[in-house]
Amino acid sequence: MATHALLHRVAETGRATVPFTLDGAPASALAGDTVLTAVLTQAAQLRRNEFSDAPRAGFCMMGACQDCWIATAEGERLRACSTFIAPGMALLTGRGEA
Repeated sequence: MATHALLHRVAETGRATVPFTLDGAPASALAGDTVLTAVLTQAAQLRRNEFSDAPRAGFCMMGACQDCWIATAEGERLRACSTFIAPGMALLTGRGEA
């Protein structure tokens, strides 16, 4: 898996920082970011496809396609494109976390 961020923020950088963890590592997003934006500004993928193990990064970006599900460390599944990041969220991309 590539380690670079898929998305790069070019505007709205003045919002408050929201700390979270991604695959156990500290990360941060900006207040008002969706989970999808928060993850993809830190990593090259959102999750791995459960059938082919191919990297996935969302598709429709509006909650219709079911391609943006991500797991939390607590076992919950979230729709990343329509869930806002919250302080302390612990997200797992499925790339070999413990």
